[in-house]
Amino acid sequence: MVYEIQNGESGMVRKSSFKYNSPFVQVCLIGMVCFCCPGMFNALSGMGGAGQLDKTASNNALTALYTAFAIFGILGGGIYNVLGPRLTLVSGCSTYVLYAGSFLYYNHYHHQAFVIVAGANLGVGAGLLWAGEGAIMTSYPPPHRKGVYISLFWSIFNMGGVIGGLIPFILNYHRSNASSVNDATYIGFMCFMLAGTLLSLAILPPNSVVRDDGTRCSTIKYSKVSTEVVEILKLFLNWKMLLIAPAAWASNFFYSYQFNNVNGTLFTLRTRGLNNVFYWGAQMLGSAGIGYLLDFSFKSRRMRGFFGIGVVALLGTAIWGGGLANQLNYSHHNIPPSLDFKDSGSSFAGPFVLYFSYGLLDAMFQSLVYWVIGALANDSEILSRYVGFYKGVQSAGAAVAWQVDSQKVPMLTQLIVNWSLTTVSYPLLAVLVLLAVKDETPTDQEGTTTTSSGNNKPLDDDSRPNLSH
Repeated sequence: MVYEIQNGESGMVRKSSFKYNSPFVQVCLIGMVCFCCPGMFNALSGMGGAGQLDKTASNNALTALYTAFAIFGILGGGIYNVLGPRLTLVSGCSTYVLYAGSFLYYNHYHHQAFVIVAGANLGVGAGLLWAGEGAIMTSYPPPHRKGVYISLFWSIFNMGGVIGGLIPFILNYHRSNASSVNDATYIGFMCFMLAGTLLSLAILPPNSVVRDDGTRCSTIKYSKVSTEVVEILKLFLNWKMLLIAPAAWASNFFYSYQFNNVNGTLFTLRTRGLNNVFYWGAQMLGSAGIGYLLDFSFKSRRMRGFFGIGVVALLGTAIWGGGLANQLNYSHHNIPPSLDFKDSGSSFAGPFVLYFSYGLLDAMFQSLVYWVIGALANDSEILSRYVGFYKGVQSAGAAVAWQVDSQKVPMLTQLIVNWSLTTVSYPLLAVLVLLAVKDETPTDQEGTTTTSSGNNKPLDDDSRPNLSH
């Protein structure tokens, strides 16, 4: 891909930040797409068992989902480079509607087969959606403001979890002892997901996006399948991706523990929905906070990276330590009475604050990893592959995690593994920042580079030997 300056009489194409083809509007649009689709999916999963008292069907569906996601997450970047954003996103979004509909079916017939097939189908679609989202979110913004744009996206996206949490809370408010949420809950999720599918058609390709300084994001020539196959295979020997792999594996591994063994085990049905409102709201706060630190805390981009890693590591240690203290009070063989936000008094406060804190940490951890990936290049073709690799490894970890929970592995063991995985990630991310993230140059600040030959290297491309070749 080639970054270019669009010349006119004044030398630049002048565009407002609020024009349809600006990075700001396009990042907001992809945020709204994810608000409607994965945001609602997160709210559905966050209830524990997808709103069912028996978590078996949900666990099996999510195992199928993340197994397929692991494959198509890695392939998704290549597919995005061949199909472009609109076809990739609309194909991915449509699978979310079917998944929510499968639980509407399960509410009546209690047959797992349809739910599991819909889960596998969603795994394919999620791989496409998140590869496209990652390429847009990391390549469209100006290089020196990627943290702000990542936090903007994350806040819009997680507002979907907030609104999605209100759906089961409101519709099941008087059903605190019910075994599953009602049909209207799943229908509400389906309506939002369908809206997100239609909204994905509004996303523009990179060569149509114009930054605030008048420069176009990039000129894109869509890739070939053979090229993408080779480039994707190279990722598995790319030293940068190998350093990111533990963080990628950890970043969704903890969901099964938090959703099923904290929210799904400790609280009543209606309270789970209320908790999710605050869990995903905490994600908005966390992403905004870490985004600010990663863009404005120090002049040096590398120092900002080190500082962000340090902050998340300290906060993560404190939160998982609190989780350990809470987990010592119960197990699979010693389930306490369900807590209700109205009836349980002060006993509700501690577990509620812990669950809120888990949401805060999740957003900060994932936003940090996205920022590091975004600092490795500016080219959407390269970044789509990087993000695809990240999502693929992330989903492989999630597939294992949901099956671990379905096998009734002790809750304390699950917590210790989750804490260990995230802790191992921090020094490896610090090494990656040290070796591969460069401080910004004046060219980076403008977000464009040109040469007379037109054969431009992606910005921030590491000049060190690439071990993938």
